Amino acid sequence: MKRIFRASGPLRRYMLGLSLLLVAAGLCAEPSSLIEELPEETPVVRAQLLQAWWMDGSEGLDISGLSLCGGELLAVADKVSERIYRLAPEPGSDSVPLVPKVDFSRPPLPEDQPISVKARALHYASTPLSMDFEGITCDDSAIFLLSERHNRIVRLDQASGKGEWMPVRWSESARNQGYLQLFNAESEGLVKIGGDFWVALERDPRGLLKLESGDQVGQHFYTLPAVAGLDFRDRSEDLTALAFYDGALFTLERNAFAVCRRSLATLVAEWCIEYRHIEEGPGYVYRKTNFGKGEGLAVNAQGIFVALDNNSVTRVAAPEDSRGLLMQLAFPSLGTD
Repeated sequence: MKRIFRASGPLRRYMLGLSLLLVAAGLCAEPSSLIEELPEETPVVRAQLLQAWWMDGSEGLDISGLSLCGGELLAVADKVSERIYRLAPEPGSDSVPLVPKVDFSRPPLPEDQPISVKARALHYASTPLSMDFEGITCDDSAIFLLSERHNRIVRLDQASGKGEWMPVRWSESARNQGYLQLFNAESEGLVKIGGDFWVALERDPRGLLKLESGDQVGQHFYTLPAVAGLDFRDRSEDLTALAFYDGALFTLERNAFAVCRRSLATLVAEWCIEYRHIEEGPGYVYRKTNFGKGEGLAVNAQGIFVALDNNSVTRVAAPEDSRGLLMQLAFPSLGTD
């Protein structure tokens, strides 16, 4: 994948000045080629909330992944290992029921890779926690779920009601590349684009894994190009969900309270929206704000949908309410000079 250097404002001005000096000295015939390689800083725009819904029935489940599949908004929860859900938010309502979409049987422990003691113990001790589903995506033929517990993809066979492991695995190769170093901060988001899967590797360090057709071990890892205008507030730079829409990859960067539209070819951000003022606003803020809570992401023509995983924490304005929140955010209006 081609890497593109993106200069900051002061550095851009310095290099532009340098190019003009080179032109004056006859050492460079055209400054335009250099200027074209120095795009403006990525716009980071304050998000506009179109609507928000409390997810009825989400208490204690921790909604962790979203995807638009066949016109439906589907969700998974990291504390439910044998069910996916459907959400049908309606304009004018302040809540949306979390409706069971499909029940299925979880696959057994993978036999073709090392299983950590923690993962093995959770598999046998707690069915709800055994898979730790963090992502959901689909194509015309199937629904796919991402298990953070095993760093594997489950293909959901709706006809048989079974979840089946896909052969691709990446724990070993990712750890050899320096990723997946912290338990429970591993594979966190999934999207299928054409014949490829993209996996978000959560944090410390964060990264992206592209699984091309036929890749069964994980070969293509990428560092996510930084955005100068995003503020992670001394928290880990993380990556918690992915979506694909209108030819671009959308990334949910939770600890910066941001969603970015990125070029699929370069991963460079074209723009970002920042929604901290919404998540921590008076009507929505939860009682604990140590970390950002955005974990589910889906995008279509109606906007950007973000689901908050509140880890069963109640909110300040309603101390008995531990429902998760679904937000619909607008695409930014980017003016031109």
